[in-house]
Amino acid sequence: MATKEITLLGHSKRVRANFALNTKREALAPAAAIKELRKYKAAKFDQTVNVVVHLGIDPKAADQAMRGAISFPKGVGKTAKVICFCNSDKAAAARDAGAIEVGGEDLVAKIEGGWSDFEVAVASPDMMRIVSRLGKVLGPKGLMPSPKAGTVTPDVATAVREYVAGKVEYRNDDAGNIHCIIGKMSFSDEDLSSNLEHFIALIHKSKPASSKGVYVKKCAISASMSPSVIVNA
Repeated sequence: MATKEITLLGHSKRVRANFALNTKREALAPAAAIKELRKYKAAKFDQTVNVVVHLGIDPKAADQAMRGAISFPKGVGKTAKVICFCNSDKAAAARDAGAIEVGGEDLVAKIEGGWSDFEVAVASPDMMRIVSRLGKVLGPKGLMPSPKAGTVTPDVATAVREYVAGKVEYRNDDAGNIHCIIGKMSFSDEDLSSNLEHFIALIHKSKPASSKGVYVKKCAISASMSPSVIVNA
């Protein structure tokens, strides 16, 4: 008890109250976990709801790397700034789908010059020969177009539209964790539960064939400024 009190020194009344409420440590079904998350005292803004899963994968093994993208049935309450590398025959469709910048060599040159006001880059396969020049710029930021994430595709208009609408990329970190947004606290319980169940189903479906032993070791959800709730995944 003394350790917990020391840890909370200097925190707000809301934080201290939430830690006092954080007593349920058993794993809950998704719907029950959402209801438990609601019990915490809210912040003064619409908090993002996050999920994290700790997987029994070997993060250093290439055949166990987890990376992809997910469109949630109820959205995630945000949009993204998307650019598109494509030839002129697909440019109009990409712009109509919501791309803020569309181009080829000219767009590559703009980014090489320091411009980076975007969150997702989509490219048609034939453009990757010039986009590859941006590997050292986009790679460290996680913005390099990738077939696994669905951002390298012949159907650039559909990819742009999905990412503008809130399609989310995910990938495991060096500890085997995957973090993802599943919505906002302003969403209904039903919508958050639907998104959470959709995410869990995707993680199970994406299990690497070479992964042995316990696959999903732990799953938890939290709001931007709340303690976590353990989920039975």
